[in-house]
Amino acid sequence: MSTNGSNNGERREIKMKKIPRAISCSKAIAEAVRLCKPAVVAAYPITPQTLIVEELAKMHAERILDCEFVNAESEHSALSICIGAQATGSRTFTATSSQGLALMHEMLFIASGLRLPIVMVVANRALSAPINIWCDHSDTMASRDSGWLQFYCESVQEAHDTVIQAYKIAESVLLPAMVCIDGFTLSHVTENAELIKNLKNFLPPYKPCCKLDPSRPITIGAIVPPEFYFEFKMQQQKAMLLAQKTIKKINLEFKKRFYRSYGDGLIETFNLEKAKKAIIALGSQCSTIKYVINLKKNTEFGLIRLKCFRPFPGKELVAACENIEEVYVIDRAISFGNGAPLYTEVKATLPEKIKVKSYLIGIGGQDVSPEIIKKLIK
Repeated sequence: MSTNGSNNGERREIKMKKIPRAISCSKAIAEAVRLCKPAVVAAYPITPQTLIVEELAKMHAERILDCEFVNAESEHSALSICIGAQATGSRTFTATSSQGLALMHEMLFIASGLRLPIVMVVANRALSAPINIWCDHSDTMASRDSGWLQFYCESVQEAHDTVIQAYKIAESVLLPAMVCIDGFTLSHVTENAELIKNLKNFLPPYKPCCKLDPSRPITIGAIVPPEFYFEFKMQQQKAMLLAQKTIKKINLEFKKRFYRSYGDGLIETFNLEKAKKAIIALGSQCSTIKYVINLKKNTEFGLIRLKCFRPFPGKELVAACENIEEVYVIDRAISFGNGAPLYTEVKATLPEKIKVKSYLIGIGGQDVSPEIIKKLIK
């Protein structure tokens, strides 16, 4: 606390002010997970996610994280462990990247089909072949139809906050959630962030609506004939659509409790007041886009950042583009044989009067530099 000056009121204000600390994204995520008190953490290392579970393993060894920490033999096993543990009524966590998420693919559908609110952080990384350890969104885009909520983060602060929100959202709608952070360009970055100290009055202890219990035997995931399978899928779809309202509500609750929010929880807009053109993008590259727009003092261009990709915020996107004439969609993933994934969803959502153009930028970890964004704007 500074002791300069004679005004005691000023000194008290300085003392009470929360000062952010420099922290890596992986550690900030691990701190958020610790606060959420998972009973089971299943881990398998893969670059660039490994630092997250290393931090959790250290917390477990130092007994500041009270959980069952399981070193799995593969990512498929890691998610399988979370599925089994969650089904018995335990809050769980895991993390992965790229080929690890691809190896989990079978289990992604089982987790969502069983309505298990598992939270998983994905440090986005390009899929092989050829081998590439750097960031693009091909891994999570390949999983976009698996029934998981998907949140894309721009900063260390947002990654920390989103993990906490993801648990409350997932447990409210009974769907699993991916918190997506760009590999290296966010996962290994150190930024100033304000860590939350406790979750009192925000995230209650996990209370499942049903669970596997030897004293009260039930069957989950049994074989279902065609006339009933459809009903299960409709329930998942209704839950995903319901999640839109839940995400907004919890984002607002988080703002009231911790004084931070991210748009309405689904999308965030920047410089749209007078703009006639908008860039639409996901993840950490949005910071670069904001920087360039500010640098150019360009009122013609704005940014629409999709924080949430699943469920897709169609109504919110249309409303944000009410006065927009042209949209430039940046994808960090390719959909072979068709348009890029974010582009095709935006194109299908917006009215025909708005011109929608597609740009593939940052594939395989290519730097999304200010110069590239300047060229796009020019």
